[in-house]
Amino acid sequence: MRTLASDDSLVLVMVGLPARGKTYLARKTARYLNWLGRPARVFNVGNYRRSRLGSAQPASFFDPDNPGGVAARRDLALAALDDLVAWLGEAPGRVAIYDATNATRARRDLVVRRLAEAGLAPVFVESVCTDPAIVEANVRETKVSMPDYAGADPDAAVADFRARIAHYERSYEPVDEDDRSWVKLVDVGRRVVHNRIQGYLASHVAFFLANLHITPRPIYLTRHGESAFNVVGRIGGDARLSERGRAFARHLGAWLPERIDGTPQVWTSTLLRTIETARALPWPAVALKNLDEIDAGVYDGWTYGDIEATAPAEAAARAADKLRYRYPRGESYEDVISRLDPVIIELERQREPVVVVAHQAVLRCLYAYFVDLPAEDCPRVDVPLHTVIELVPKAYGAAETRHPIGT
Repeated sequence: MRTLASDDSLVLVMVGLPARGKTYLARKTARYLNWLGRPARVFNVGNYRRSRLGSAQPASFFDPDNPGGVAARRDLALAALDDLVAWLGEAPGRVAIYDATNATRARRDLVVRRLAEAGLAPVFVESVCTDPAIVEANVRETKVSMPDYAGADPDAAVADFRARIAHYERSYEPVDEDDRSWVKLVDVGRRVVHNRIQGYLASHVAFFLANLHITPRPIYLTRHGESAFNVVGRIGGDARLSERGRAFARHLGAWLPERIDGTPQVWTSTLLRTIETARALPWPAVALKNLDEIDAGVYDGWTYGDIEATAPAEAAARAADKLRYRYPRGESYEDVISRLDPVIIELERQREPVVVVAHQAVLRCLYAYFVDLPAEDCPRVDVPLHTVIELVPKAYGAAETRHPIGT
């Protein structure tokens, strides 16, 4: 399987007017890359402005005809860029995301020159929004709650931010430089244009960005009902549901249709216990090999007690590092994350609700992605039997509700 592991660094440079989703895209991309094991970090110039000059800067600060504001914003942009270059120099294989408007060719030229001094060439990511309703919703839902407008009257905050946008619109120059690498996203994925995207990592990131959207929809994660192996504490296998597991399936089949309007996507693994659980649902299900439980290799069908008694060194190695421990002839959590990569892409693409009936290790990995947990925490996520985890992806994370079913 091709992975993102390499010593090559990558710099993504965001471009776009305010309230066009740049920070949303930057944070989503960083979360995705970190989840895959590729260290990524966002350098947001707005955060530099707030920390050094304070949050309460009026719209006039962003006026291109305000020499003081122009000079201050340039200094802040260079400070963030210098920190970005220094961070990339600390270790190979990192991805840095430079989050700013970068609204003019002159500013983008400045960024290119500074990065070239460090032997780096960026990929520009421009977010364009042609739908005024989306921009207005973004302004009202996210921008007026930002630190810049803490304690301000909401209507006054909206008016000030609109004035800020108008200043940027006066000088904005879209990305069209033919000799540079860039991705242009129109209306968060409605139309995507690539130019000179080279290399596996840059291409993979461009593919991920092309599949993002901002339509809110719930994702329901649930383990299969209790299986015969769960009853006796055995791992792996392809056991059928126990009587208690079949009762859970019936409860799930009654509860979910009351919760979901329309017809959701239903995905299971290829193992009997998830397929049997989903049979009680009124919608067709698709079995995906990528959702199969972590492969326990030579210990498939054993209990953890058996492993500890027979192979204490293996038990100790697993306890010491559950993320990277690989069962002999089996998988590690890192392996599971790698094979779940296409599942995440598909989940990001879906605009309708999705129900995922899978297994503990698999759901831990999916959950960690959506709530932005560090990879090291992934193997310790609590995913109990007979509980539905409802996640609604948001701009900067996911709203979570847990529903015990039939207990």
